[in-house]
Amino acid sequence: MVGEYNSKRGTAKLDRTSTHGSGKGEEIMAFGPELKQFRIELSKERVLHLIFDMPGRSMNVFSNAAIEELDLFAGWLRQSDVVGVVIRSGKSSAFCAGADLAELETAYDMIMAAPPDARDRLAFDHFFRLSHGLRRLETAGKPVAVAIGGLALGGGCEFALAAHHRVIADHPQATFGLPESLVGLLPGGGGTQRLPRLIGIEAALPVLLEGARLGGQAALAAGLAHELAAPGEEVAAAERWVLSRPQAAQPWDQPTWSVADAAGVRAAIREKRNKMLAETLGHYPAPSAILDCVEQGLPQDFDTAIRTEMKIFAKLIQRREPRNMIRTLFLGRLDHERLKKKGMNPKIADAVTAVWKALGVPSECGKELSEAFARAGFRVDRPRKVEFDGHIAGAVYWHDDEPRTWGKELLRARLADAEAAAVSWRSQLDEAERRAADYVLVTQAGFPAYLGGLFAAGLS
Repeated sequence: MVGEYNSKRGTAKLDRTSTHGSGKGEEIMAFGPELKQFRIELSKERVLHLIFDMPGRSMNVFSNAAIEELDLFAGWLRQSDVVGVVIRSGKSSAFCAGADLAELETAYDMIMAAPPDARDRLAFDHFFRLSHGLRRLETAGKPVAVAIGGLALGGGCEFALAAHHRVIADHPQATFGLPESLVGLLPGGGGTQRLPRLIGIEAALPVLLEGARLGGQAALAAGLAHELAAPGEEVAAAERWVLSRPQAAQPWDQPTWSVADAAGVRAAIREKRNKMLAETLGHYPAPSAILDCVEQGLPQDFDTAIRTEMKIFAKLIQRREPRNMIRTLFLGRLDHERLKKKGMNPKIADAVTAVWKALGVPSECGKELSEAFARAGFRVDRPRKVEFDGHIAGAVYWHDDEPRTWGKELLRARLADAEAAAVSWRSQLDEAERRAADYVLVTQAGFPAYLGGLFAAGLS
């Protein structure tokens, strides 16, 4: 029998239609957190099921409200008398698809509106809440298992990594992934620290840097999952593990755990960093920040490491590149898909064509401008071989940074022409259409993703 916990009254309300067995109901809890993004059910064996089930949403994401509730639950769990916890999803679509990126863009605006000397602390305090809640969960002294029957991405994957035991369904949709780098971010909920500690640096970096996903046998073989269950059996398997009364501690919290050798970590990261910079030419700060997290964090104790991770995240979130990539590759993609279903405004394609023509990337141009386009990351018809020059721009884009070259001057002039063309089209497109136009400009025309397009905001 499963009892659904009523957090306002602090009692367990028995559900006699449950398929978890039968038994005699009793009042079992004196108090508990009020949860709306999660539901609580209690089995007759006193295994608590924490069910992620956001109301009114087809997919679970880590919103501000969900993060606050997780922290409340983790604080309550330590003093509870339950046997352990099984975390699962109340949605058939996925376990959790990651962060609420619309809220994240709002947070960016809030941080950048603050005085410059307050931004680091403001960003740290705002975004460390998830990491803090997950850390409280895994150190609450109760065995925690998670049952993954669908996608566990971003914050959803970090949620699963904070469990002591992971059961994944043998189904193609059941996968772990940390795709934050694809929108200019890094996993700031402990993902850069738990994943390499669990599966090693070599196996972790494709997940962290490239958005690779692991599911089924691959997750089991890597050590990311502990059990592979038939679809629909993952929850029962997770509950069996909790009932086995296992030790409720992560590997990095065991007395026998030793931190990684700093020199060895540096050596492992060096080759990856050089390869990454050769591919991105230093325009994308997220991969560098992820490698910094791994390099600096693995030789540290875990509590220090997650604070190191968040300090790096707090710097990264203040940059324009993640804002641009979230607006274009996430929000713009959603707008594009929605508009495509109801009938795309033909002005979107006309606007993109006009901007690309103003840029003149495909046209014949001199060596300096051609090389500047390629070095800035534009996709060209006949790409020049461009090697990373060893210089990473700081707070400005590469074409605005020193040294100021003739090629950069020519590129800035072309960008000014393109932005003027975009301005003439903005009034003819609504907000969603402007974001969709940027999505097309980046994904189809070849405008660099880190610049984010020209229609929604321009190169501000």
